[in-house]
Amino acid sequence: MNSSFFIYLEQLELMIFFSGYPLIYLLFNVIAETAFAKRIFKKDISTLLPYAYGFVGILYLGLQLKNLYPNYSIEHIKSATEIPLLKLWGLISILFLLPVFSKKPFYSLLHSLVFFFFLVRDLWLHAYQTSDGTVLKNDMNIYSYSLLINLAAFILILIVYFLFKLFKREKS
Repeated sequence: MNSSFFIYLEQLELMIFFSGYPLIYLLFNVIAETAFAKRIFKKDISTLLPYAYGFVGILYLGLQLKNLYPNYSIEHIKSATEIPLLKLWGLISILFLLPVFSKKPFYSLLHSLVFFFFLVRDLWLHAYQTSDGTVLKNDMNIYSYSLLINLAAFILILIVYFLFKLFKREKS
């Protein structure tokens, strides 16, 4: 079978995890600027976004480990990977769980724009060239799932943040 099909599948895998983050980033940065959010959260909620992005990176790592099971040898990883640099770039998102990297949420946005580019490229090709709508339809479905994954990850991080805040207050 043609390897371009497998490259496309790996791009879709990466897009499902990381392409929806720029919109979530924009949405919660706008929400964080409202007076209501500033009153509820003493801390700017947009500082929690890199942690959610790092959590999505852990989910992506879990998928990769599941796909490689039971053989984790270097040879098997090389043979099962079509676009290793992009996969490595996706796995770098786990570093945003570290406070050193999460202090600047804008870096997580820059990191995710690499994967958002695939969506923009396909929109461009569909708009200005003759291409069928199936690629764009796939991209929109994948983008919708990516938005849901990133939103769920952020909500989970927000819940954990509130629980730590609650336990810290009860401890004092």
